[in-house]
Amino acid sequence: MTITTEFVIRSPSLPLVTLAQSIPSNQIECVHGLCRERTARVFVVYLNPDDDVSEDELAAFDEIVDVTPLGRASGKDVYQVTLKLADVVSDAFAPERFTASQVEPTIVTPDGWYEKKIFQNYNAFNGMRTRCESYGIEVELVSISQNPPQNNGSSRYGLTERQQEALQLAISQGYYESPRQVSTEELAEEMGISQPSMSSLLRRGERQLLTSALGSQPEVKALSE
Repeated sequence: MTITTEFVIRSPSLPLVTLAQSIPSNQIECVHGLCRERTARVFVVYLNPDDDVSEDELAAFDEIVDVTPLGRASGKDVYQVTLKLADVVSDAFAPERFTASQVEPTIVTPDGWYEKKIFQNYNAFNGMRTRCESYGIEVELVSISQNPPQNNGSSRYGLTERQQEALQLAISQGYYESPRQVSTEELAEEMGISQPSMSSLLRRGERQLLTSALGSQPEVKALSE
């Protein structure tokens, strides 16, 4: 049974905190792959247009080594930035040490990182917290909730366990963002399945969610499954 956690991470070594301090809103959103790849240095950053941050101003930060504008999504200016990560950050978030799925983009403020993640159990979360603290990174738990168990291999939306796993992974990695942050090939590699199988899981899961949300539809039997 998985748990959903909300927590704040604090450390002077965390990237983008200085950027958040410098803008009027004191807040940015980002998507990163630190839980999947130790050397992940490419972040997708979402900035409020009212903060009026230019590409040149981003590039002027010492920790940012490359900036690529990606346009606008959900009313925010989107940039892909390559960062210089402190060793303690790369080591503390080493993916082989723990596994977690990102539920929402990381919110970066002058106080640190606010994150919402799904862990396999409390021990998995506590292991991540203990490891971070061993590197001088504080982790403050804001909330924790136990996700409901699945009955007979399906969720309350009628999804199979694998469909739900595929959809949660796709959401956490930005598959449904605009622009898309990950490909079905990358998602398939993460789940250890082929790309056609991943596409099928997502397609069937999406159809089931729509059917559940829109109400029962007349059953149409396919000629073959």
